[in-house]
Amino acid sequence: MSKDEKIYRSAMRQVRFDQGRHWRAKLGFVILAMEQTIEEDVFRLAPPGVGVHFSRVQMANEVTVETLEATANKLAGAAALLLPDGGLDVVCFACTSASFVIGEDRVMQELSRGAPGARPTTLITGVVNALRTLNVRRIVVATPYLDEINALEARYLNDQGFDVLDVQGLNIERDADMVRVAPDFIKDFAKSVDRPAAEAIFVSCGALRTLDIVEALEQETGKPAVASNQAMIWETLRLAGVDDKIEGYGQLLRHY
Repeated sequence: MSKDEKIYRSAMRQVRFDQGRHWRAKLGFVILAMEQTIEEDVFRLAPPGVGVHFSRVQMANEVTVETLEATANKLAGAAALLLPDGGLDVVCFACTSASFVIGEDRVMQELSRGAPGARPTTLITGVVNALRTLNVRRIVVATPYLDEINALEARYLNDQGFDVLDVQGLNIERDADMVRVAPDFIKDFAKSVDRPAAEAIFVSCGALRTLDIVEALEQETGKPAVASNQAMIWETLRLAGVDDKIEGYGQLLRHY
């Protein structure tokens, strides 16, 4: 060693650790490759101390029964990328339509393979639990989907014990178009689907910006309104033991 070379040695220190930023809960979401709405919605509503983490699953920018089914074999790999050190509390597949097309049981099995230490759930699971918590049975459903997907959603919700009075879609196939539907249009569309006998309105699809208008939709119709991302955020927080009530986004988050 020459006289100009220096030896660098770190001094021994007693490092002081705290619980980190995400001391209350760590939530993981598997989203579709082309998704553009869900992350912002989740970050908007995550309470202090709750960490939210995302992984994407490959899928063509075409929302059909075939393309949704094809994501099933990719879920475990995507979930495995979410905090692989085992610190994740809840893992959710954040796609309404794919959750019921593939089936909740299969989705949760795949999520658990990838993130075995986390409680698995799906977006449609959160919706069903939200509707049951609101104590409603007769519902109408507004979606951006093709009719082939709407038919499966109506069957799924009926099988869960709901009386689906109507399901209407916008026949949009590209997810990149779903994210561009104007929030005021979503509100008017949902109101047009409403029926006097309906006890609640469900606006399906995490790509839609329904979170922006769910409070106004309730005020204008006088009925509970459930939006996909609103229900998903509520479900994952409650599964993680976080019971914060959140104002401005409908009865579900405000009261339950």
